[in-house]
Amino acid sequence: MTYKLDELAGEAGVAPRTVRYYVQRGLLPAPEFRGKDTSYGREHLARLRAIKVLQQAHLPLEEIQARLAGAGLDEIERIAAGAPPRALEARCAGPEEAAAAPPLDAGAPRGARWERVEIADGVELHVRTDAPEPSRRIALDIESRYTTLAPKGSR
Repeated sequence: MTYKLDELAGEAGVAPRTVRYYVQRGLLPAPEFRGKDTSYGREHLARLRAIKVLQQAHLPLEEIQARLAGAGLDEIERIAAGAPPRALEARCAGPEEAAAAPPLDAGAPRGARWERVEIADGVELHVRTDAPEPSRRIALDIESRYTTLAPKGSR
């Protein structure tokens, strides 16, 4: 399906000016020109929706651009639907890797206390209460990015 600028903007819930701005910044590919009219397609709509989801997660446009750069249409549509990026899934260990991993408390002092942060249904982040400040900032960053992307009712 193809869209004119106003149709695309209306479908994505943004102003036409925003679409032009995102093209200028490189967040959206340039539209196709057909005669005197410009034509936007499915990828443009998916990218606009993904940008909106990532903005709701409080990501700056520079980071959104980096996350969407090189992403295929399937990945962009997943992000637009609120799913975490596949890069996160690729880093998740399967049963074999998990069994070979060192115990969770390896390197932690005996009797260490942990904070549990639920990111989504079945996904938790554990942070030692005496973790150094840079580690705590990383945990807060992860929590802020992925709890806003988790579907409602999954936490």
